[in-house]
Amino acid sequence: MDKFVIHGGHRLLGEIEVSGAKNAAVALIPAVLLCDEPCILENVPNISDVTISLRILYEMGAQVEYLNKTTVRINATGLQNYCVPYESARKMRASYYFLGALLGRYGKARVSMPGGCPLGDRPIDQHLKAFSALDAKCSIEHGMVDLVADQLTGSQIYLDVVSVGATMNAMLAAVRATGLTVIENAAKEPHIVDLANFLNSMGADIMGAGTDVIKIRGVSHLHGAVYSVIPDQIEAGTFMIAAAATGGDVLVKNIIPKHLEPISSKMRKIGVNIEEFDDSIRIWVDGPLVRTNVKTMPHPGFPTDMQPQITTLLTLAEGTSIITEGVWEQRFCYVDELRRMGADISVDGKVAVVEGVGRLTGAPVKACDLRAGAALIIAGLAARGITEIEDIYHIERGYSNLDAKLREVGADIEKVSDPVAKVEMKEAM
Repeated sequence: MDKFVIHGGHRLLGEIEVSGAKNAAVALIPAVLLCDEPCILENVPNISDVTISLRILYEMGAQVEYLNKTTVRINATGLQNYCVPYESARKMRASYYFLGALLGRYGKARVSMPGGCPLGDRPIDQHLKAFSALDAKCSIEHGMVDLVADQLTGSQIYLDVVSVGATMNAMLAAVRATGLTVIENAAKEPHIVDLANFLNSMGADIMGAGTDVIKIRGVSHLHGAVYSVIPDQIEAGTFMIAAAATGGDVLVKNIIPKHLEPISSKMRKIGVNIEEFDDSIRIWVDGPLVRTNVKTMPHPGFPTDMQPQITTLLTLAEGTSIITEGVWEQRFCYVDELRRMGADISVDGKVAVVEGVGRLTGAPVKACDLRAGAALIIAGLAARGITEIEDIYHIERGYSNLDAKLREVGADIEKVSDPVAKVEMKEAM
């Protein structure tokens, strides 16, 4: 019912602060289930996926208390429920992390098949393969995933494909298993390291996170901890590209520069100036943007979650760029919306050819998923005229107070209620 209205053409200037990482927070919150004492999570982003995760814990019987806007105390010690509420779980992809956490705590779990962004076929077969290797029995009936194990036992787990979700779920289940678990062909993203660090802070024994082999020696007890979620590399990258697209000069704060290296490297090739500091990064443009080719890959390659944003930037560059999506299918749903704004992009399967047009124009568009929505915001900021973006609930799944943060650096963006949509929904009900 809400939409973003953007009056484009304003350079972004000033400082902007990054929130905690969505992809870390949605795994750390279920991980609290493995702990025998209360935990406090700091730098928690104010996004709908986090709200849903915390609601799931609350509905299952845990005590959830916000100590301030970004700090939450969770006490799941008395929780006896191993079934995740259906309606909440189906609203987001990351609900599957409750499978590993509940299995690790109770030896059983019941969670609906996950929802989330429509990015093509995203099976959970590698998750189930990992659980089976730990001696859990798995079944899927009526849209529910059921797991049960008399005793989780450490094992060798080889993932057929590099999967962030399967790697993290295997870690969650194995941390309370008996014996040693070795995960091979593991994903290496920063949020996997963050999950390992959080679990280790509670007394787990995990080695090798951030490499393709993770070793986990199971423990019988995890104690409480106070832990801060890492900064969100995708939010930081989105701000970096927004600054470049508007010809701005922005200092992005509360970041880990090393996490941004794949993004920074590609942006430099496009002609963007970047200066790194200890926990911030400056982006400015003082010349023309030029073409480049991008292929998304698992970390440390260029992240798939930044593909729509950098494609948008390349519509403003000189020459022809080629974007190859190496992770997900159907990640180019936003291209039709960019075409409404004057972009010249052709798509063939997992490859998009971008002819730089130099300038976009405002238009009414719709966000088809989280990162596609971020790309449309970047396009609207850079475009001439007014852009209205509908279905912004996708964007709010992963960006905390995005419109307010952008206004602080000079963007003309407002979140407005759409009365027509409200009437149509009321009539439909």
